[in-house]
Amino acid sequence: MRAMDAEVKHNAAAARFELALGGQLALCSYRRVGTLLVLHHTEVPPALQGQGVAARVVAAALDWARAQGLRVRPSCSYVAVYMRRHPATQDLLEGR
Repeated sequence: MRAMDAEVKHNAAAARFELALGGQLALCSYRRVGTLLVLHHTEVPPALQGQGVAARVVAAALDWARAQGLRVRPSCSYVAVYMRRHPATQDLLEGR
């Protein structure tokens, strides 16, 4: 299965967004504090890197935050870079 065909799942019990491909799991973990979503870790196995997988799981997390009316604190460096590169996500930033 190609990365673009797979669906990102919200695993609320584990507090993360996941994309399973080829028996491997990419994820974006979070901690929710009231109306704040702290995105603190993004992980993509080496075999899945370079396919836009990290961007997909982070985009899903940000879409969910928007739908829930949450603000976002990107404590993961990848999430911070992603949000800088995607101006449409800037309104989600904590303190805006």
